[in-house]
Amino acid sequence: MIARELIQAVPKSDLHIHLDGSMRVATLIELAREQRVALPSYEVEGLNELVFKPVYRDLPEYLAGFQYTCAVLRSFEAMERAAFELAEDVIAQGVRYVEVRFAPQLLVPTGEACVRALKAVGDGLGRAARQHSTSPAMQQGEDIPFEWAIICCAMRNFRRGMGAYYDSLLDLLPGMAHKSLVATASLEAVHAAVVARDCHGVPVTGFDLAGEEAGYPASHHDAAYEEAHRHFLRKTVHAGEAYGPESIYAAIVRCHAERIGHGTFVFDDGRVYGRDIKDKAAYTDELAEYIATMRITVEVCPTSNLQTIPELAGDIRNHPVKRMIERGMAVAIATDNTLVSHTDLNRELALVGDVCALDLAGFKRLVLAGFKGAFYPGRYMEKRMFVRRAAERFERLVARFKRETANNGDGGKTCVF
Repeated sequence: MIARELIQAVPKSDLHIHLDGSMRVATLIELAREQRVALPSYEVEGLNELVFKPVYRDLPEYLAGFQYTCAVLRSFEAMERAAFELAEDVIAQGVRYVEVRFAPQLLVPTGEACVRALKAVGDGLGRAARQHSTSPAMQQGEDIPFEWAIICCAMRNFRRGMGAYYDSLLDLLPGMAHKSLVATASLEAVHAAVVARDCHGVPVTGFDLAGEEAGYPASHHDAAYEEAHRHFLRKTVHAGEAYGPESIYAAIVRCHAERIGHGTFVFDDGRVYGRDIKDKAAYTDELAEYIATMRITVEVCPTSNLQTIPELAGDIRNHPVKRMIERGMAVAIATDNTLVSHTDLNRELALVGDVCALDLAGFKRLVLAGFKGAFYPGRYMEKRMFVRRAAERFERLVARFKRETANNGDGGKTCVF
């Protein structure tokens, strides 16, 4: 067992955290009162009992809370505040690199407003980074900077009532096939990301596809991903969370995915449905080997998966993360939604460290995999330097922890087991 104090102390990264799923519940209540958004309760305890539960029946119940968080994030001021507070919270947990993702089209009515939304979130994250830079630990050279980037999400599927943007698109293009509608929306999301990056200097480094997976294939978004590819946006896709290995395959082959969000069913040959695939076990094995060999990072969000995938029965021992690590995959542990899942990165790392029985070397590899898989906003050599600083900081903290535990008479053993 890796000591919880060490997990808290070492620098970490979170590559998969949603803005609208990671608000402070008190801020949600405050904004709802100001904006006259109806909530089931205006007390923290009441919302946690009725909406943001420790355990959910199914994915729809898990997703129900987003109707409230999205409703209060429809002003640029609220977006900036939520981003700033999210960054404050993860910094306090020892996170030193974060990629915040959100779908601006869920929050604003036009493509131009999407650009402003990306800028507002960037303003909030940047403000938190500057605040961290003035901390005593930074001033004394005992910490590393807090770095960040934004991933712009598109939705695999949408329907009327999900947001003003989608309603206006449905009104503007009545009768258009659903496939063409979602493709149009995704393409405009890419354009907003590129404009925010190139014209406003916002570090939007990646593009993502989120939402309902089963029945809404990534192929509907080929044009958007080709455009993202053309403009050198990095690419990730929610895949293998609610569908099988073929969804992950499509994300890699059709969307040029460099990372996979969740990937939980990567080994499940029982979820391979293609009639042309004769040997399903071989198909999943080759897919897993390709992901490992090509260093396609898998963004694993353990608690979220346990809450939304019934097959896991709420037990981390049923999660494939241990098998992923044993297969040599690049695994980055992430939180997904800290509010909805009542979690933080330290808790997620502890879950995985325990179930995988990681020693200190294994834990270090796991932590650094997140930094290495980052869609870092700077140049490659700058990223290498940042990863090196994180690794050096990790080693210094381990050495200090061993000395302190040795002085306490336990020989440092709690550091590892």
